[in-house]
Amino acid sequence: MAHTEWRDAPELPDFSLLKRLARDQLIFLLEQLPGKKDLFIDADLMSPLDRIANVTILKQHEVDKLYKVELKPIVSSSDQLCFLIRPRIQTVKWISDLVNADKVAGRFRRYKIIFTPQKFYACETVLEEQGVYGDVTTDEWNFYILPLDDDILSLELPEFFRDNFLEGDQRWVTTAGSALHLLQSVYGSFSKVYGIGRCAKMVYESWRELMEEGEQRTRQPEFAKVFLVDRDVDFVTPLCSQVVYEGLVDDLFRIKCGSVEFGPDVTSSDKSIKVMLNSQDKVFSEIRNEHFSNVFGFLSQKAKNLQTAYDKRRGMDIQQMKAFVSDELKGLKQEHRLLSLHIGASESMMKKKTKQDFQELLKTEHSLLEGFEIRECITYIEEHINRQVSMIDSLRLLCLLSITENGLLSKDYRSLKAQYLQSYGIKHLLTFANLRQLGLLEEQQAGETLTVMESKVGKLVNDKTVGKLTDAFSSLAKKSNFRALSKRLALVPKSGEEYDLRVPRDMAYVFSGAYIPLSCKLIEQVLERDGWTGLEEVTRMLNGQEFAVTGAPNPRNKTDAQRIVLVMFLGGCTFSEISALRFLGKERDTYYVKQIEYMVNIKLSI
Repeated sequence: MAHTEWRDAPELPDFSLLKRLARDQLIFLLEQLPGKKDLFIDADLMSPLDRIANVTILKQHEVDKLYKVELKPIVSSSDQLCFLIRPRIQTVKWISDLVNADKVAGRFRRYKIIFTPQKFYACETVLEEQGVYGDVTTDEWNFYILPLDDDILSLELPEFFRDNFLEGDQRWVTTAGSALHLLQSVYGSFSKVYGIGRCAKMVYESWRELMEEGEQRTRQPEFAKVFLVDRDVDFVTPLCSQVVYEGLVDDLFRIKCGSVEFGPDVTSSDKSIKVMLNSQDKVFSEIRNEHFSNVFGFLSQKAKNLQTAYDKRRGMDIQQMKAFVSDELKGLKQEHRLLSLHIGASESMMKKKTKQDFQELLKTEHSLLEGFEIRECITYIEEHINRQVSMIDSLRLLCLLSITENGLLSKDYRSLKAQYLQSYGIKHLLTFANLRQLGLLEEQQAGETLTVMESKVGKLVNDKTVGKLTDAFSSLAKKSNFRALSKRLALVPKSGEEYDLRVPRDMAYVFSGAYIPLSCKLIEQVLERDGWTGLEEVTRMLNGQEFAVTGAPNPRNKTDAQRIVLVMFLGGCTFSEISALRFLGKERDTYYVKQIEYMVNIKLSI
């Protein structure tokens, strides 16, 4: 059933400070354009902005009307226009066109562009090229981090994964480094920094430069360690179907900026309802990390308990009834409302996720992870594609097959690709090219057969020689090495073993006991060893780029701060990984604060 409460949990830092800092800076920037003004906001900034400064606060600082940036002619009659935007060339060109159109019409206005989280030289260059650089004022709103919950921080950068890992654009590296610098400035220094991946290394270097340039303040630290991990270190986990409650809510309804919109099928009315999903929701906080098979039992028991609480009214005298209404009734009604919503969401999930198609999908994923019945898996994927069950799920299966098998045989790759293009359109040729560039969906090359020989040779020679051989072989073809990693880190529990999802014994419960997320297992192993010693073979298979740096010394007594670890996923993470880290925290008496660029699965970034 629901996880038992962690009674000795360390006290987390007060992340509301980050909201207050961001709000104060935004108000300061708005006041630099005195008088009434219209504010144009980038679409993907609307939700984060509402969490920082709602409409009431904006109105208090002379914002007259709010508009969403739509890259078309505007209808504003205001003499002052303020634009709160991401540093995107297309948006800057649109603003330039508006300014030039006003010039042609002989209309004078004041324009201010606030870039967030930072402005880039390329944007200022566009303003110069369009001849409006002197007509607008530009500024930066250093909105680096949005607290989504007690233990989740987000940079809210939806383009981070595509820009960095696909297009090789490293502009967001300094943003991530600045976010870490902000955390250190507000909450004190970290005692140890671990990381793996090329982007993680660059983010650490950017952060280190900021530390060297700024003032060194000594204060009691509120974190112990920080772990930076690139998304491309573990592509397998986000390709697997999520089966924890919060992950399923995200898959079916899309959680955006910590909230979800439940439609009429959930609310049992003709209206949609937007709900904040965080630890303040007492029902959600108890089921968010649960395997879905346990959720209905918990909700049923919760409904019975709620009814019992309501039934206490019977037989009360006037004074007792008065106390009940003032102290308990409001809370019970709120809990009843939330319970109804989560029961509705669970019923909607049951209709979609207990069908035979979903069960077959999970069975195929588990077979791919274990390396069993690969031919049967390929047959299932072909049927999935030809029946056009789900365009995205078909791609996820193809990528999972490729990564777990270290690429597809040429005949399989060409056949599956042809079938996919026939089912979903020739336009997806670019999708296949992008997936290939990312290493998500590849065709085996002749040299890749050497990986089998490499694993055999590894048993006969020492580690140093294996390292040289690995470097030589990796130059022939890019390898995922998933099978070897899985064996080395025991990611896939032995088949045939019973796994009780009601009382999980390890992090594998987030995938029905079939697989422990590689990213979370790495974090566990490194923190256990206090470094990468003993994991040399693993890091070689992950193409290296690992590091461990000692920072401020820890106090001798074990404070709450020493039990709090910040894990920063560069490129996004899944709710399954967050649930796994929460489970690990309880097991290891350590709290993991998750910092992410954006809460998305790989499936949305291809």
